[in-house]
Amino acid sequence: MIAVASIAAGVQFGWALQLSLLTPYVQLLGVPHSWSSVIWLCGPISGLIIQPTVGYYSDRCTSRFGRRRPFIFAGAISVAISTILIGFAADFGYSMGDDLSKKTRPRAVGFFVIGFWILDMANNMLQGPCRAFLGDLSGGDQLKIRIGNSAFSFLMAVGSILGYAAGSYSKLYKGFPFTETKACNVYCANLKSCFFIAVALLLVLVIITCVYVKETPLTLTDTVDDEQEVRTPCWGLFFGAFREMKRPMWMLLIVTFLNWFAWFPWVLYDTDWMGREVYGGQVGDSLFDRGVRDGSLGLMLNAIVLAVMSVAIEPLSRLLGGVKRLRGVVNLILAICLAMTVLISKEAKAHRHFLWSTSAKDNGPPPNVRGGALALFSVLGIPLAITYSVPFALASIYSSTSGAGQAIGGNIDEAIGAGNLPAFVMGAISAAISAVLAFVLLPTPQPQDMATAATIAGGFH
Repeated sequence: MIAVASIAAGVQFGWALQLSLLTPYVQLLGVPHSWSSVIWLCGPISGLIIQPTVGYYSDRCTSRFGRRRPFIFAGAISVAISTILIGFAADFGYSMGDDLSKKTRPRAVGFFVIGFWILDMANNMLQGPCRAFLGDLSGGDQLKIRIGNSAFSFLMAVGSILGYAAGSYSKLYKGFPFTETKACNVYCANLKSCFFIAVALLLVLVIITCVYVKETPLTLTDTVDDEQEVRTPCWGLFFGAFREMKRPMWMLLIVTFLNWFAWFPWVLYDTDWMGREVYGGQVGDSLFDRGVRDGSLGLMLNAIVLAVMSVAIEPLSRLLGGVKRLRGVVNLILAICLAMTVLISKEAKAHRHFLWSTSAKDNGPPPNVRGGALALFSVLGIPLAITYSVPFALASIYSSTSGAGQAIGGNIDEAIGAGNLPAFVMGAISAAISAVLAFVLLPTPQPQDMATAATIAGGFH
């Protein structure tokens, strides 16, 4: 179980690099800031399509290698291919005729977008079977399930910390001197180097798991006992579940939708915000690069807080009177933090105006602004831990007791011409609404149901 859970560290290492480095990188290739959110649509879309599809066919896979290992191995190979496309997008584009003197490199952007979508689909292909594999190995034992989920969660946090730490180190590319080329500057070379490490780590962990952990192949007679379910295709089961959902589950979906609507601008633009609004840089200059690296440092602190918070969810929910109230409180924290980005940005801008008026050199924000930004990253680890766990606990409770997107931020930024802040403010409003609905609409779980929440609350995704 520990071997299977360790794959989470490899997946999350690469995911941390995605979150911290890829939005600035795609702008370096010439994609307008307002179009970044469109590219990131692959996350929600692949999660909606790939995870249910992979889960359906993995449960019914009769390969002699087992139900989970073929999908895990295929996902790891897909990650390796996608990272090559992303990391070498600038080089591939240049070799096919991109003009480096022009702002936009269309061929490089094409390679990047293809690689990025493959990467997100591969990550979804990996995580579902890994969690299912843990369930298979537990054999229904509740203690083993808790141990597996805890190990998965802890190793995800470890992978996040390592990934953000790698992204924040500006000289990693010196260990891979061949990564810096005519088409790929220092920032791009550093990204390549990070992805080399990510792929190596993931492949080693996947190979160890696939060789060491054995599966009993599934036979055709073992697949499904329910004849009606056998005749129902994957998406028939998926949409059929919506018809059976009761009101508590619909309320949970609404609250969760608003919660992720609030998170999406931050997930997309956090390091870009550090480079633009906090450091006052532009894509490609040294101040922007320093800001992105500082954003990666902030995300590493965020992952540390998230890891600590993930083991404190159960006592905190008891202290606040249940997971429903805990969800509402942390959504208010999320709303306040997103609103605070405006204040931090204004302070950073005022400092830059002061430097310009005195003709002093701009070396970045003052310590209080930088510290406030890093503190903001850290505090956001608290609501993120709840977002990664409590909705799944509540879903389990509501389902057991009842018997049963986001691409406009960039367009708003472009229309207003105000950088990342409009999307953050929109997220703050959405988080505040989500908090109110969590307090008012979500049913209060009964005490006898809380054991279910405690079992599942260790999970991140």
